[in-house]
Amino acid sequence: MTVSAPSASISEQDKGFFGHPRGLSTLFFTELWERFSFYGMKAILGLYLWTAVSEGGLGVDKALALSIVAIYGTAVYMSSVAGGWLADRLWGGQRAAFIGGVLIMCGHIALAVPIGLAGVYLGLIFVVLGTGLLKTNVSTIVGGLYSREDKRRDAGFTIFYMGVNIGGFIAPLITGSLADGWGFHAGFAAAAVGMALGLIQYRMGRKHLKGSAAVPPNPLHPAEKGRVYGIIGVIAVAVAGLGLLAYVLGDVDGVILLISVMSIVLPIGYFTVMYRSKKTLPEEKPRVLAYIPLFVAAAMFWLIFEQSASVIAEFADSHVDNHVFGWEFPVAWFQSINPIMIIVLAPVFAFLWLKLGTRAPSTPRKFAGSLVLVGLSFVLMYFASNSAADGKVTPLWLVVMFLIMTAGELMLSPVGLSATTKLAPKAFASQTMSLWFLAVSAGTGVAAQLVKFYTTSPSAYFFTLGGAAVVLGLALAVAAPSINKLMVGVE
Repeated sequence: MTVSAPSASISEQDKGFFGHPRGLSTLFFTELWERFSFYGMKAILGLYLWTAVSEGGLGVDKALALSIVAIYGTAVYMSSVAGGWLADRLWGGQRAAFIGGVLIMCGHIALAVPIGLAGVYLGLIFVVLGTGLLKTNVSTIVGGLYSREDKRRDAGFTIFYMGVNIGGFIAPLITGSLADGWGFHAGFAAAAVGMALGLIQYRMGRKHLKGSAAVPPNPLHPAEKGRVYGIIGVIAVAVAGLGLLAYVLGDVDGVILLISVMSIVLPIGYFTVMYRSKKTLPEEKPRVLAYIPLFVAAAMFWLIFEQSASVIAEFADSHVDNHVFGWEFPVAWFQSINPIMIIVLAPVFAFLWLKLGTRAPSTPRKFAGSLVLVGLSFVLMYFASNSAADGKVTPLWLVVMFLIMTAGELMLSPVGLSATTKLAPKAFASQTMSLWFLAVSAGTGVAAQLVKFYTTSPSAYFFTLGGAAVVLGLALAVAAPSINKLMVGVE
């Protein structure tokens, strides 16, 4: 018997983790360590690329380095399509998540080896493939711990998201300090250790997941599995060959452009296939349509938000004074501001949604608010950039920017995860979660092309993107009633 989600009675009786299912504890700490490895590496990746060779970096041109960091994020979330499909058809979410964790650990090990750009490309490929398997399916498993009627669902995702940010807060502090004191490769090694701890935690607590996503909901026929494994092998060889060719020919820009185009084409194709599939029930089709404007809004949000590790990191490195009482702290530490704000504010938002109950803003309205806020955060950076023309600016600019951005994130990310699990057609459970991560992929794919303009005029760059997000947010707020009508049977 396939178990995709617990019944309402079982779900509501399990209150072993602060009033939530005990399996949430397993996934909370597993994701904490996985995000430690992810954000720990990401906090120093750009710095490693553009820092001069004489200072322990690779000396890559800044415009190209910014594009590499952005397109890495694109590829990570694009791989969620494969991760969701493999979970739905072949392995089940729990097994796929574990395999993904092993691949991520191998990627960080490759980055920890001092072999230059070859280690970067190899490591990023492993992390990309592994994150596609783990990130998508851990979130799906969280959703499977609750029945669709369980009122704790949104709060549970918010708690889960807080675990993500505890790992995200600690990681830059440790990897940034190691990179400054012992070199970048020591920081990457710490990320590998973090992922290993996540795998141990997952194996030890897997028994508490109660069958959530333990088996594929839409399994392949046994006779098809051999052919699928063969296709996986061909794809793996093709990806490795593409990476090797880019490394030998030095045509990284061509690969970046190809991935950017794919980040737009994939979700369009995915929505089309899912909507037209006979496995999507008639009552589920309006929900798929309702998901499209939410997807576009999320893509715009992540286009700006995910630049914290590229454009904002470069701005901090070049234009922000990182001295406190005469002591110079690592630039990577700025990447811990957002996670610590999430840790502080996530319980507030979780309590707010529960307290408001039926009076809380609808999901489309929450998305609209998040777009306005993230847009305003970049408008603020327009003024910071103008101030930087006279010299390095105070870190308070970034603190306020991250505060505004974080408020927007809490109105979109945990709510979006929850909405995705509720709007997903049953036959496409994990694959719909893949679509949520494809919104990040689409946003960062576009950003990979836009970040090149940052070095030309930072102030114009910030103002243009920020203003566009505010306008789109206001348009979504106006369209919210129409979107709610399509969300049939979903609160």
